[in-house]
Amino acid sequence: MRILLVFPPSVSAILNILGTTSPPLGLAYLASSLERAGVNVKILDAQALNLSLEEIEREIRVWKPDVVGVTGATPACFDALRVLEIAKNYGAKTVVGGPHFSFTDVETLENYPFVDFVVRGEGEETVVELMRALEGSGEVSEVLGLTYRDGENVRRNQDRPLIKNIDSIPFPAFHLLPMNRYTFGEHHYATVMTSRGCPYGCVFCASSKLFGKRWRGRSPENVADELEHLTESYRVRNIEFLDDTFTLNQGRAEKICDEIIKRGLDIAWNCSSRVNTISRSLLEKMKRAGCNSIYYGVESGSQEMLDRMQKGITLEQIMRAFKITRRVDMEIIGSFIIGFPGETINTIKKTISFARFLKPDYAQFTICTPYPGTELFQIIENTENMQLLTKDWSKYDALNPVFTINDGSYPSSSELVKWVKRAYLNFYVSPSFLFQQLKKKRFIVWRKVLNAFKNYIKGNIRV
Repeated sequence: MRILLVFPPSVSAILNILGTTSPPLGLAYLASSLERAGVNVKILDAQALNLSLEEIEREIRVWKPDVVGVTGATPACFDALRVLEIAKNYGAKTVVGGPHFSFTDVETLENYPFVDFVVRGEGEETVVELMRALEGSGEVSEVLGLTYRDGENVRRNQDRPLIKNIDSIPFPAFHLLPMNRYTFGEHHYATVMTSRGCPYGCVFCASSKLFGKRWRGRSPENVADELEHLTESYRVRNIEFLDDTFTLNQGRAEKICDEIIKRGLDIAWNCSSRVNTISRSLLEKMKRAGCNSIYYGVESGSQEMLDRMQKGITLEQIMRAFKITRRVDMEIIGSFIIGFPGETINTIKKTISFARFLKPDYAQFTICTPYPGTELFQIIENTENMQLLTKDWSKYDALNPVFTINDGSYPSSSELVKWVKRAYLNFYVSPSFLFQQLKKKRFIVWRKVLNAFKNYIKGNIRV
């Protein structure tokens, strides 16, 4: 049997802003597991290749896959479904996976008759067993982690246990991707995930439900082997680590840096971290190993709001982390959420002021969005004075308010949009930020940020 994995076309603010797109790492992991099992697999990255739905249809018609699989984040889920509708017209079995569909599996099958299977959670083992079942070497009803259509009914098999040893998963099938299309600046770019799972319980995040609360890390040697493969085979020089918190296990993070230094890997990289999982010595080691920027989820300038989010950090820890990171001369990207339940105009003002006080190199302000699978989504659906404004998932882009609270103090949707725009204006058009850009000669990046900001103010972009 042949399976075609499609990363669907989608309008992306990140692509519009930076002129780059990321490899679909999830599909590449599925492909490598399928190849190891002897399955004939192909990946079609429609975003990187700039393919239209018509061109995807042509590929399906010519290659004649037995199975077509797609993935898609919440705001892009309809793009993914359109691909499956086309595939079904050519008689293919259709499979969808990823975070959004893992938490809307039954709803998806009930509402879209052209979808045959939903792979929930980690998909590497599930998709291999599904292909074997379709080939006649097993029963679909016995594939853990699978939701499927059985006549007029929807069947939901038991959850699949998480993969304990993630070193056992083969490297992503980069050879099936257009690696020359992924660039950042003048260099080839790739993404790497070195761990899965998150022990924290941020109310707005579904990561711990998707990958578990138990953190599972790859060995430093295994990570470095993949980095070496990327640099030698694809001339990759820029790496983004996609871990929720790269520094969660500080000892392992240091050992990964040691491997990078020992092997002389000429790479620049960035990662996401938490302000309570770093130290100066670790950041200095990361800097020597090529880390040039770090992403911190600050979220709010109000301790009350941080506590409501169950973020598990304090304003003092945030300020300390920014101070240490700046001392090692590493760029900082700070993210801030506006509109979490309990938010008031006063707490929004605190967040905007805090962002200017912290002076990250770049700041991201988003409107609080309750994604399916998050505790926040459940709270809003089940609390009397809270309500979702829409289940048009394309609106769940962190730029549009999708819920409201009738408590007399929560800002209206129009106020939230206004305050997010004001936050961007306050930060990016401040003398201190402009001086930073001139001082560090970031003319190209600054121009892209400025253009993106102008588009956002006009309301023209999606993420």
